Amino acid sequence: MAAEGHGPTAGEYIQHHLQHLQNRTQEGIANFSLSEPVFKLDSLFWSILLGVLGCFLLWRVAKSVTSGVPGRLQAAIEFLVEMVDTQARGIIHNETSRKAVAPLALTAFVWVFLMNAMDLLPLDLVPRIWESIYGAAGGDPHHAYMRIVPTADLSITLGLSITVLLTCLYYNIKIKGLGGWIKELFSAPFHAHGVAAIVLAPINFILQLIEFAAKTISHGMRLFGNMFAGELVFMLIALMGAVGFASLGGVALWLGHVVAGAAWAIFHILIITLQAFIFMMLTLVYVGQAHDKH
Repeated sequence: MAAEGHGPTAGEYIQHHLQHLQNRTQEGIANFSLSEPVFKLDSLFWSILLGVLGCFLLWRVAKSVTSGVPGRLQAAIEFLVEMVDTQARGIIHNETSRKAVAPLALTAFVWVFLMNAMDLLPLDLVPRIWESIYGAAGGDPHHAYMRIVPTADLSITLGLSITVLLTCLYYNIKIKGLGGWIKELFSAPFHAHGVAAIVLAPINFILQLIEFAAKTISHGMRLFGNMFAGELVFMLIALMGAVGFASLGGVALWLGHVVAGAAWAIFHILIITLQAFIFMMLTLVYVGQAHDKH
């Protein structure tokens, strides 16, 4: 993690924790190469694992549901299902579409919540375990990178929002027909007739593209920004405790680290739940807008 012979500085510590386990080093802010793609293996592993875990949890509860007094887990899942169904009924009035979109929104909420909740694990717990495994396999422990919060990775959150975009495009075509949707792309939001319609058609089309892009980017960036900021706060709190251990009379800093860590973790429970709810609601809203004819 640090140069040989001394412990990591604050900058080195944070930089190490912000590095992903990747198949190769990424050059630049973004990589769009199809011939040499960059895969963030830790984000893929944890997101897929938590997605499978979330689906298994929902399936398990649905399979063992009883008509009597429900257990805590069943009651929690029933509450979530009822909440999502209520929100879906108020936004998506097409019953056929709702049968597919409501489960999609429920899955999004559970999946995003589980990925967000990884931020509540001790910051160095999983990375330290991975360093031991990596070192035992012959690798350099200083390069054993492991980030366990997939939603603090922009590629994951944008991947989720692009999936919502594709769902919206599907329902645009399904509800309005391909011809009707193409007509809407060139006629809304400035509805005109005659020559004015021809003149405004390119402007309408550009505005429609901007709207789709803005929705998708903001959908993913909102979730990423909140979770990335939360992760950084946990790192700064961890550094406070490290400084307390390393200095004489640092008991106050160490106590501050404990109090601040506990307070931020409790507050962060609200954040991870709220962000999952917002992502789910925006999914319903965007798909609902795909059903509206302009």
